[in-house]
Amino acid sequence: MKGLDRITFDPNIMGGKPCIRGTRVTVGAILGLLASGTNKKEILELYPYLEEEDIDQALAFAAWKVEEIEIYDPKIKEVA
Repeated sequence: MKGLDRITFDPNIMGGKPCIRGTRVTVGAILGLLASGTNKKEILELYPYLEEEDIDQALAFAAWKVEEIEIYDPKIKEVA
């Protein structure tokens, strides 16, 4: 998504999960902390190398991601 320059994907870091600026901090980790009641200030204390904009972009990425539409095609079989 355009404008999310702090969200990176690297198959060699956390298995390619979306991370914050190439660190091992995943978007999911940030969202989990926020969902459990941790505020931005506390997250920045836990991860002093992050910036407030990193958290904002993690939220923006998550909002964009949940709005994606997946189309089911019965001809395509998932590999288990």
